[in-house]
Amino acid sequence: MEFLIDLDYHLMVFLNGINSPIFDPVMLLFTAPLPWIPLYIAIAVAIFYKFGHKGGNYRYALLTFFSAFVIFAITDIGSSSIKDFFMRLRPGHDPRLDGMIRLLDGKGGMYGFISSHASNVFGLATFTSLIFRKKCYSISIFIWASMVSYSRIYVGRHFPSDVIFGALFGFLAGYGIYKLAHSKLIKSLLKI
Repeated sequence: MEFLIDLDYHLMVFLNGINSPIFDPVMLLFTAPLPWIPLYIAIAVAIFYKFGHKGGNYRYALLTFFSAFVIFAITDIGSSSIKDFFMRLRPGHDPRLDGMIRLLDGKGGMYGFISSHASNVFGLATFTSLIFRKKCYSISIFIWASMVSYSRIYVGRHFPSDVIFGALFGFLAGYGIYKLAHSKLIKSLLKI
């Protein structure tokens, strides 16, 4: 276990050290949630267009839209609970890394395991890629999720393991909600 923790520290210093003034504003854009609101709106519109307007199944469109909100709730609440349980210091609060990493976006809250950003974006990416089932969309949304997740290391807010386990948690939440929303019980209850 100590080996994995040491590896995480070394990866943090290495990955956070790969930076450039050219990439700083790009990574700050990827790490900030506000600039991605147009993407979320576009996904919501695409859901209602594909399943409601074009597909004629507004109940399914509403179920899909509601499911996306449930994923955000699960990943947000779940990642916060996991942070409180493990109480692993963020890189900016860890005395072992003092002066060794660059904090481009401040220290953040005290605890960082697991990354809420990674959980949220991988949950959404997984769920929507299963909903839309378009190769181009799936590749694009997972590249976006990976960039958002990597930006958390770049700006100094999370260790690589925070991001990896956050992404895994989000993937499981997205997949689980997709399976639940498409279960026979839910479809029969909603008469879809």
